[in-house]
Amino acid sequence: MKLGNRTLTKDSNAYIIAEIGINHNGNIDIAKKLIDVAKKAGCDAVKFQKRNPDVCVPEKQKSIMRETPWGYISYLDYKYKVEFEKEEYDIIDEYCKKNEIHWFASPWDVDSVNFLSQYDIPALKVPSASLNDKELLLAMAKTNIPIIISTGMSTQNEVDEAVSILKDSQLAVLHCVSTYPTPTNELNLNVIKTFQSKYPNLIIGYSGHETGLSTTYAAVAMGAKIIERHITLDRSMWGTDHSASIEPHGLKTLVSNIRDIESALGDGIKAVTPGEVPIREKLRRIQ
Repeated sequence: MKLGNRTLTKDSNAYIIAEIGINHNGNIDIAKKLIDVAKKAGCDAVKFQKRNPDVCVPEKQKSIMRETPWGYISYLDYKYKVEFEKEEYDIIDEYCKKNEIHWFASPWDVDSVNFLSQYDIPALKVPSASLNDKELLLAMAKTNIPIIISTGMSTQNEVDEAVSILKDSQLAVLHCVSTYPTPTNELNLNVIKTFQSKYPNLIIGYSGHETGLSTTYAAVAMGAKIIERHITLDRSMWGTDHSASIEPHGLKTLVSNIRDIESALGDGIKAVTPGEVPIREKLRRIQ
């Protein structure tokens, strides 16, 4: 699978995605700061979310009122407040090119697929909430852009059907649990092994919403080749996703430790290492 200038195989290092989502809170300056954080940490890409709120917000949710930084407004109005349009995405596109980091987004509706297709992006990502939206999946497949699917809140049969619809695309499947934050005992990381067995020709990865880092390291050790974690400037910021996101120092630690784990895993061939040679000569009576 090729994502921009990166080729992913079962033997390659993980492609690390810093999920900005809507943690920019509708502010392009915050978005730029989060891109800087991801680049400094060594991530391969940042990811956003793109919606036409009129289309993808359920009717029963649109008129529900809520407190926001913009006052007491409807859920639909709130979704428009945190939505970037072409002006902002043009800035993001230029800024990421300048800083040599990939960017892409999860389109939540066909309008957003068409919108994102105008950019030279490495992938499109199917949101967990839209995994069973056949119209959306078919629209994404028609773009010929590589596709990454998240599988939160989904059954195995639903994942199988989505993979079948997208079978002709360059495709990666990410294990995911859609609770924010996800309790450790609900992560079910062994699904990664299940996906590796069921889809041996696909890239398998992990999108985590837990608060810690250790379980993401476990996913890497299990062979996840795409890693996605939400990021924020400050977990105390207003918004639904900030509490399940990683702050700048944590992101830098995450990426550094993932690269250490990948280096430590090696090739699996048991042999005497160069460093062991003099020790062997010194300690073994029978050489």
